[in-house]
Amino acid sequence: MANVSVYNMEGNTVGTLELSDTVFGVEVNEHLVHLAVVSQLANKRQGTQSARTRSEVSGGGKKPWRQKGTGHARQGSTRAPQWTGGGMVFAVKPRDYTIRLNRKERKLALKSVLTSRVAENKFIVLDELKLDEFKTKAMKAVLDNLKVEKALVVMDEKDEKVIKSAANIAGVKTALTSTINVYDILKYNTVVTTKAAVRMIEEVYA
Repeated sequence: MANVSVYNMEGNTVGTLELSDTVFGVEVNEHLVHLAVVSQLANKRQGTQSARTRSEVSGGGKKPWRQKGTGHARQGSTRAPQWTGGGMVFAVKPRDYTIRLNRKERKLALKSVLTSRVAENKFIVLDELKLDEFKTKAMKAVLDNLKVEKALVVMDEKDEKVIKSAANIAGVKTALTSTINVYDILKYNTVVTTKAAVRMIEEVYA
């Protein structure tokens, strides 16, 4: 089992925490991690874009000039794609971009990125994360003490003071243990969490 240092909000080491190998010590599956990221980004797409084909634009009922004898190339309609105001050749239409992964694949992908963060020493555990007031400066001070700039702050329960204090810090995002995902863990580089949140993650994803 991996051991990580536990810090207080001043950045001082106050102990160690043993992590479960079933969540933080698995073999990293890069293929599943890639699939999870592609799936998450694809599922965000609305798929509502739409453009008109030549059959959907108005006008164009009459042939613009006779077939032969004008010196022009033959034309059948002013709504053909080469005409201004004509329809698109391969017009985009509403579609579903959803890519589905089964539960085991999603779980293993998440365990893989958590394991990689622990291995890279980018998984920081706090004994607790409590702020006395809604203050961006207070949250920034905690991150500075931990020498962290770009971070995903994972909480075991919703704390409005932490959420709102972190909201204006560039490169920082807050999340609950139930909402963490592969893309955010990779995007925000360092995971900052609490001992209570670690235990919840181990319970849910073991």
